[in-house]
Amino acid sequence: MIDDRSVLAVVPARGGSKGIPLKNLREVGGRSLVARVGDVIRAVPEIDRAVVSTDHAGIATAAKAAGIDAPFLRPEGISGDRIGDFDVLLHALQATEAVDQRRYEVVVMLQPTSPLRTPEQVSGTIRMLAKGNWDSVWTISPTDSKSHPLKQLTIGGNGELGYYDPRGEGVTARQELSPVYHRNGISYAITRACLLDQGSIKGRRTGAFVVEGKHISIDTEWDIALVEWILAQRAVGELQ
Repeated sequence: MIDDRSVLAVVPARGGSKGIPLKNLREVGGRSLVARVGDVIRAVPEIDRAVVSTDHAGIATAAKAAGIDAPFLRPEGISGDRIGDFDVLLHALQATEAVDQRRYEVVVMLQPTSPLRTPEQVSGTIRMLAKGNWDSVWTISPTDSKSHPLKQLTIGGNGELGYYDPRGEGVTARQELSPVYHRNGISYAITRACLLDQGSIKGRRTGAFVVEGKHISIDTEWDIALVEWILAQRAVGELQ
C-alpha cells in the first residue's frame, strides 16, 4: 500500500520460452528465477498482493512455493511469444480483482529474467509513481556509448554497410553523443487507470527511474553464465 493505494505485483512467467526452455525455472546462484522474484517481493513493503501470470503448471507450483500466488492460469490466447506486456497485465489485474473481490490501484510488473534487481529498486518505482502522480514509472539503464543508436549499422541487400541513422556518419567522438537509455526489465509501476483507460503500460506521463551499473536481462545461456559469475563474485566480496 502506498498513499492509500493498493499495490498488485504481477510476475509474467510463461512456459514457452524458445531460447531457453522453461527459462523461468532455471537456477542462478542456487535459486530459480521465479524464486528470486519471490525473495524480492517479500522485502518490498508497498506490495499488498503478488500473483504469477503463467500458462505452465510447474511454474505455478514453483511460484506458490516462493510466496507468489497462482489464482489462475494464463489463457492460451495470451500465451504466445508475440503477446505484449499490456495484454498480460490487463488480464492479471482483472482476474485477480475478480478472485479477490477488491480493487488494485497500482500494478507492478516484475519479470523473472532480471534476477539482479533489489527490493529498493522496486520500492523506488512505486514511491516515484505515487509522489509524482505519474501514469507509470519504468526502470531504465544508461546505454553504453558503443551501443548508441547513432553508431548502429545496417547491411543492405547487396551486402553494403550503412548507418541505421544517416546522422551517425557525422559522429567522430563519443562526447558528441547525447545520453540514451534502455529498458532493463527490473520494475514497471503502472496505475490501474493507465491500463484500463489509456490502454497502455506507458501512459501519457511516464517517469524514468534510472538504475546505474550493469544489469542483466536473461535471454541466452551466456546471460545465465554471466549472472552466475556476478553472483559468485558478490559472494566473495569482489563485486557490489
